[in-house]
Amino acid sequence: MHPSSLLRLPAAATRLLLAALLCASTGQTAIAQEAFEWSGPFLARLAQVDRQTPGHLGVYVKDMQTGISVSYHGEEPWYLASTVKVPVAIAVMRRIEQDDLTLDSPVTLLASDYVDGAGPTNSHAPGKALSVRFLLDQMLIHSDNTASDMLIRLVGIEQVNAVAQELAPEGLGPITSLADVRRLIYGELHPAARQLSGRDFLALRQQPNDAGRLALLPRLLGVERRALASISLNEAYERYYATPYNSGTLKAYGDVLSALEAGSALGPASTGYLLSVMRRVETGKQRIKAGLPPGTGFAHKTGTQRARICDAGLVDQPDSDSALSTRLVIVACVRGVASVAQAERALRGTGEAVTAAGLIRR
Repeated sequence: MHPSSLLRLPAAATRLLLAALLCASTGQTAIAQEAFEWSGPFLARLAQVDRQTPGHLGVYVKDMQTGISVSYHGEEPWYLASTVKVPVAIAVMRRIEQDDLTLDSPVTLLASDYVDGAGPTNSHAPGKALSVRFLLDQMLIHSDNTASDMLIRLVGIEQVNAVAQELAPEGLGPITSLADVRRLIYGELHPAARQLSGRDFLALRQQPNDAGRLALLPRLLGVERRALASISLNEAYERYYATPYNSGTLKAYGDVLSALEAGSALGPASTGYLLSVMRRVETGKQRIKAGLPPGTGFAHKTGTQRARICDAGLVDQPDSDSALSTRLVIVACVRGVASVAQAERALRGTGEAVTAAGLIRR
């Protein structure tokens, strides 16, 4: 077993295991034996996927029915990219539960909201009123950054971080707006980059390559090119990734998903709604889901940024009981791989390892 690969049983599960062994409780003994039987081969499969990947793979898996979890580098800090949008969604749904908002509440698009990236929100002009429902869909299904920042502005970044820290008290760094992600990255090149606007980010994104971005940046900042730090844009990203912002252990992010599944993050109606949106995610079709059995429900959120890629969610179990937490938590990230296709193969391999381990009950 890899030194950072861990099999964990919560205290309650450990007591059940001891009781099962002493009292010959067939059901509990079977659960414990099954866990120890699948964990070794599962970690070996992940190690093989990792060896075949140019960068590095991290995985955290938890069976909500037994409480048993397995970590492959999951205790290390990882850049979580757009998976941080799930705590944003939870913060929004809590405001709805408090009757401060509804899914139909309008949010006005401001010029300062624009951020480069996927999704249709940028096609609307400033002043356009967009519903909370629309923004949640765009943020989660299409990973729309502008929709995300509109919702962050609506509930406040402090509340988003309060939610994250409540659900995962240890292991998550500060979450920022998506615009601030860009400011922090370009800020590694020049401190004035923290004043960049949404329109500036769109202009930088439209450049054909990094050379074009590094040529445009000083003009946007009103400084000489020589005033920029003598580093590449790749190095600026890596320096940003070394900060705690929008990063955390995969185990901590798994705690957020576990709380959502267990009903401690939101009430039943809000939980059901949020998971229904996450099941319709359009991004990452070649990631974890591609390695799961056909037709398996997967309520998840992806994250993609330069040399960083993630997929994290809850796998539906066909024998699930609404009164029990029976879904499977999977959180996986790849770092140090320039090719998205190669990174996605590693995440698909993670899904295949989960399937081969028999963790999805059929």
